[in-house]
Amino acid sequence: MATKATIAELLTYPVKGCAGVPLTEAELTPAGLPYDRSFMVVGEGGVYRSQRRDPKLALIRPEVGEEGAYLTLRTAGTAPVRFPVDTASARVPVDLFGVPYQGIDQGDAAAGWLSEVLGAASRLVCVPPEHERIAPGIHPGTSAYADSSPLHILSRATLDHLNARYTAAGKPSLPMSRFRPNIVVDGWTEPHEEDRARRVTAGGAELGFAKPAIRCAVTLVDQEAGAKAGPEPLRMLATYRRAPEGGVAFGALYSVLRTGKLAVGDEFVVLEGAADEAGGEDGEAAGAGTSPGAGAS
Repeated sequence: MATKATIAELLTYPVKGCAGVPLTEAELTPAGLPYDRSFMVVGEGGVYRSQRRDPKLALIRPEVGEEGAYLTLRTAGTAPVRFPVDTASARVPVDLFGVPYQGIDQGDAAAGWLSEVLGAASRLVCVPPEHERIAPGIHPGTSAYADSSPLHILSRATLDHLNARYTAAGKPSLPMSRFRPNIVVDGWTEPHEEDRARRVTAGGAELGFAKPAIRCAVTLVDQEAGAKAGPEPLRMLATYRRAPEGGVAFGALYSVLRTGKLAVGDEFVVLEGAADEAGGEDGEAAGAGTSPGAGAS
């Protein structure tokens, strides 16, 4: 098993389902990269919105300013909206995958802007300071409004292996953005090494494997167009990455075992690994600890 690689990209997604924000360095928190999925767009009854039904979310680019005091939302063709982040108002009930949580509504300006852009009544909430949520897995971890565990890790070797299959079939390759990772790892020669690691260090932090990332319909969304783009990658992944519990696995979810600073270029060192559970290059994917909504969005 390869044990040496580097961090090629760091991305945080402040608003669940919206565009990612690239980082060159970051102080990792117990809930992942700074502000990752700290905000969530909700519809009627406080039910979360995601790209599964609202692919236009991909076109919204959030920017957290002044150390979390302000949030700006931008999209082409609409004037941006900027507002102070409210962390003190009354809590409101929200629904994430049918599980009740609490949120703090971010006001009418944000709600009106999102409703116009998405073409459906929407509001924006943020996680309260007292938010406590433990995502299960081999290494359980704290997360905000992520689908599951706080960190989604994907290697370039894994994506290259998928894209080689598309090339062989005469089909166009897919960009890394289609899979919305938090950490992109470069340097491994074999695909799916992120599945086989169990504990890793990067920069000053330590991460623990939680479970494979079971992919959903969000991967069908062209992140630049904000629209669904056909059956790929799920159709191709179904030919070689089926998980025993159902669905297809691509990338892996990790928890934060020790906080610390991360930076692009940091060495990504595997401290502890597991046997190859995927049954070889073309075998079925490992499914330890998978659950509905286990991917990243």
